[in-house]
Amino acid sequence: MTDKAYLLLADGLLLQGKPIGKRGTSGGEICFNTGMTGYEEIYTDPSYYGQIVVNTAAHIGNYGTVEDEQESAHPQISGVVVNEFSNEYSRKASKESLQEYFEKHQVVGISNIDTRKLVRHLRNKGAMNAIISSEHTPEQLKEELKKIPSMDGLELSSVVSTNKSYFVGNVSAPIKVAALDFGIKINILRNLTARGCYVQVFPAKTPVSEMEKWAPHAYFLSNGPGDPSVMGYAIDTVKKIIALDKPVFGICLGHQLLALAVGLSTFKMHHGHRGLNHPVKNLLTGLGEMTSQNHGFAIKNENLDKHPEVEVTHLHLNDDTIMGIRLKNKKIFSVQYHPEASPGPHDSRYLFDQFIEMINP
Repeated sequence: MTDKAYLLLADGLLLQGKPIGKRGTSGGEICFNTGMTGYEEIYTDPSYYGQIVVNTAAHIGNYGTVEDEQESAHPQISGVVVNEFSNEYSRKASKESLQEYFEKHQVVGISNIDTRKLVRHLRNKGAMNAIISSEHTPEQLKEELKKIPSMDGLELSSVVSTNKSYFVGNVSAPIKVAALDFGIKINILRNLTARGCYVQVFPAKTPVSEMEKWAPHAYFLSNGPGDPSVMGYAIDTVKKIIALDKPVFGICLGHQLLALAVGLSTFKMHHGHRGLNHPVKNLLTGLGEMTSQNHGFAIKNENLDKHPEVEVTHLHLNDDTIMGIRLKNKKIFSVQYHPEASPGPHDSRYLFDQFIEMINP
């Protein structure tokens, strides 16, 4: 078995390291997360489906894995790139090492990579496809890399969504929320049920008429992977939900779909926002929030004047990208970042309380 692994980027950058996880080959769009902790939550977040994640924390694997900290039933990433990888872990609550976890779930990775150099490269060059392999030569990888589809124009939510609806929470809870699953994170459901919601999670392509049979008090639009602009089925669904005049809360992809449903546009970002310390300003209160973010697409600032029914509520303080909107005269709002973040700052948890207040004024 080889002790060498290669990482090849679409622009030709080739890096050699050591294989971790499953021995094999895997590719996708490469991106980086600046969080200093939370690798397990990152790897299991469905919004990362089809992507290779570069961890900027120098040491990965040192606290093992714990089932309660996963955001879905299994890892969603296409691959992982780290600097130093640890087979030893410190927490007694951990049942297996990260290496064992990767092997069990068939995750291909590479270590001993200068991730500082790689992140600087991605910041300058932007998002692109890449491939990791411990079984092919660099020349063979060039051909394999050509087979990987671009994230731009790729619809992935229907791939990661649940196949059938399910319930979460106490059946006697006073509030019924219909959640459209475009790649929903478990901690979103925890935040809703902790506030007295009984949630029915529906597959991404569920018709509004089917959800309305349950007579929910409100709707939730989840996060998820891929390009929102090609999700015609979801945009049409959100338009019909808006017409119901019920409270609606959207996060990340759900935020982008709400914008598209009211006539705004989205764009693919140069390298996206992924980390635990992104500064956001709430324009309604004037207060700042430290936020957790994970997105490669965002709402365009253009043509807002043609949509007076839309109010921008939050802005990213680093680049002025739109982080939140609401529809005037309706109980509908969304944010681009993740108020349910775990790990990460809890500054934005108030948004779940705001949602509940809209349902029970």
